[in-house]
Amino acid sequence: MGKHQVTISGVPETLLWTLHNRANEAKRPNGFIKDDLAVELYEKIEYDYEKSFGKPDGSHAWRSKAFDAKVSEWLNTNPVGPVIELGAGLETQFFRIDNDQVNWYAVDVAESIDLREELLPKNTRLKNIAKSALDFTWINKIPKNAKTAFVTFQGLLMYFTERDVINLLQKVEQRFDSVYLMFDIVPGWMSRKTMNGYKKTKHYTLPKMPWGIGRHELRKSLQHWLPSFRSMQQIKYELRGFIGFLFKVMTKIIPWFNTNSPQMILVKCEK
Repeated sequence: MGKHQVTISGVPETLLWTLHNRANEAKRPNGFIKDDLAVELYEKIEYDYEKSFGKPDGSHAWRSKAFDAKVSEWLNTNPVGPVIELGAGLETQFFRIDNDQVNWYAVDVAESIDLREELLPKNTRLKNIAKSALDFTWINKIPKNAKTAFVTFQGLLMYFTERDVINLLQKVEQRFDSVYLMFDIVPGWMSRKTMNGYKKTKHYTLPKMPWGIGRHELRKSLQHWLPSFRSMQQIKYELRGFIGFLFKVMTKIIPWFNTNSPQMILVKCEK
């Protein structure tokens, strides 16, 4: 059989960027993550990954590993879920951490969900919902008796305006009595760079990221936006090689860089 042809652009195309990094990390004997399905998808899709995204790095694999750990921890006490994955793309988290009980909802725009339906294995507990995260009717697909949930926004919120981010977080918070929100952020300087047209390679310009925020600003903002805000945890990235070493040193010795670097964030809300 021939390879699967993919024709997507804009923000949905970034699912191939994250797959590029995750699959290549999974191929490494000492990789951050084990993800055979990602490797299978990577090799099945006809796409010149390095032309668009350059040499792979471990950033997105480390992010997936961190999300896996936090969702798995929550599932220990909430084994049936629900887990709601907004902006799911071709993320294969369900298949990495499935406990044979969880009810999982993958939400994304139609072109991304079409790829999931075509390429990912079927499971009755994994439901794909073809809607933008900002089309709040996706919430109606979640069982009404669900009072708690874990909601992930992996590689998503930075592509929205701040107003859209606030509306989305508030809609999710209002829906549940208790909810964990896990997402990643980019700092303001990185947001501004993309708004001016940041080229990842000479062949690929990153989509604009209107929402950038420093970690030091985020806690106060969340406390203001979310009435049931209870706690916020910061999770740092690990990178490979000299870049990883430099990143670690700079976050330790330069306070500005520590608070203005990409981060992963876990928020607990409880009414």
